[in-house]
Amino acid sequence: MSDALLRIENVTKKYGKTVANADISFSVNAGETAVLLGPNGAGKSTIIKCIAGLLRFSGDIYICGERNKALPAKRELGYIPELPAVYELLTVEEHLEFIRRAYRAEDDGYGDELLERLELDDKRKKLGRELSKGMQQKLSICCALVHRPRVLIFDEPLVGLDPHAIKELKNLFREQKAQGAALLISTHMIDSVEDYWDVTHIMMQGRFAATQYNRPEELQTRSLEDLFFAITEGGKETL
Repeated sequence: MSDALLRIENVTKKYGKTVANADISFSVNAGETAVLLGPNGAGKSTIIKCIAGLLRFSGDIYICGERNKALPAKRELGYIPELPAVYELLTVEEHLEFIRRAYRAEDDGYGDELLERLELDDKRKKLGRELSKGMQQKLSICCALVHRPRVLIFDEPLVGLDPHAIKELKNLFREQKAQGAALLISTHMIDSVEDYWDVTHIMMQGRFAATQYNRPEELQTRSLEDLFFAITEGGKETL
């Protein structure tokens, strides 16, 4: 039986005649961190939004064995968008309570821990509209994690964060992976994922141009950075 908690099968997304994603297929296993790496406009955010159920597409996406738009699948998904999405008239602590109720999750104290680790503990009574962009991003992270999902997808998660928050988020990535979650991270910054990735799919023009695994035998011949620049500056290359 497959360990894949996230499966994407032959997903294509078009905007009119423009193909944003072309026949994308991959999976992310339990305890694995997969990365979508590519320049802006490569199609990374589009496939992330398809997984999150925000866009219509052709093909199939499964989360923990359920189609991605089914309620059981949504309960297992945590999503951090590129731009933080917060409710202007809810306080920080009301955001977490709203998410817990929506997912029927118990208040086990994890939300309080997240607020403390991301330095939002003293902002509990602040409204969403009173938070800076960086604080809104940190609140989005808390909201994505508080119900303890098994599949986590992040779209450029480190953008706008201060150094402490970046360090803490990377620690959270490692903890989630160790606990058996499947993580998918979209980014155009190689150094933001170099410490904890297992497999990287390099995207160009809506397609996978190459896939590299974090194995010593592969990295001895060529680093992820070398492969990325060879593809983005020189064209398609498949391992």
